[in-house]
Amino acid sequence: MSDNNSDFGAFLAGFLMGGLVGAAVALLMAPQSGEETRTIIREKSIELKDKATETAEEARHRAEKALEDARVRAEAAYQEVKVRADEVAHLTKERAVQLQEQGQIVLEKQKTRLEDAIQTSKKAVAKKSDEGSGNKASGTSDETSSAA
Repeated sequence: MSDNNSDFGAFLAGFLMGGLVGAAVALLMAPQSGEETRTIIREKSIELKDKATETAEEARHRAEKALEDARVRAEAAYQEVKVRADEVAHLTKERAVQLQEQGQIVLEKQKTRLEDAIQTSKKAVAKKSDEGSGNKASGTSDETSSAA
């Protein structure tokens, strides 16, 4: 884009310089009278002015079209980024829900295992307590029968 503007600027500068040089040469080489020469210069300057105006208008139209094209491309890129961001957000949310569900399942399993271990420990302690109580009672009677 900047190359086109640079090329156009160079063209316009060359065009104007060529017109001025041509006008100067025409003045120097002209066999007409001063009045005729002034008339020719006036006509040529009007032509040059009209061509410069026309060229500037063309350049303005091209710049406006390039600006509109850039706006359209920028809007399309924005919409594409927005859609992709929404997709990523949706996928991230789904994954977070999955991980939360998996974490809940693991938590419930560990809770159940811990409760089972606690119950098993309580039973083992109760059994040991019962065995300890039974041994003391039988141990006392063994001692009395040994002593007798």
